[in-house]
Amino acid sequence: MAQNMERPQTDQKKKEQEYRQHVDQVTPKYSLPVQMIKAFVTGGIICVIGQFILNYATGRMGLDKETAASWCSMILVLASVLLTGFNLYPKLVEWGGGGALVPITGFANSVASAAIEYQKEGQVFGIGCKIFTIAGPVILFGIVTSWALGLVYWIGTVIGIV
Repeated sequence: MAQNMERPQTDQKKKEQEYRQHVDQVTPKYSLPVQMIKAFVTGGIICVIGQFILNYATGRMGLDKETAASWCSMILVLASVLLTGFNLYPKLVEWGGGGALVPITGFANSVASAAIEYQKEGQVFGIGCKIFTIAGPVILFGIVTSWALGLVYWIGTVIGIV
């Protein structure tokens, strides 16, 4: 009878050990310094492209800085959406990590990838409902935070601090 009690515990321990080995085999191994360098390079390249667009728009096209900045943002968003549509931006994110996700291009990628993923469910219940699943919280908290900071700024001007 003692053998029967020991056997289920032994089987359970063996299963747990096999599971841990499987998890270790499947879990990708990353080097934090290498990932940080890749993110820095990726984000830096995106920013250099944005700065090039900004310089070109202000210098060669003669646009004012505000209009040039708007064009720069639109071009970067368009490029990100196109690269997402051709399934290239996810590969960039896989390589560059946060460096590709943090800039405006990452935000556009999150919206476009959700739209692409749910398009087969239809215009309303697919794209319309799911397009902001990832970007929605960013928009919500951005609006709430800007409202709160605007209120603090307004109170500061009324009191005379600002």
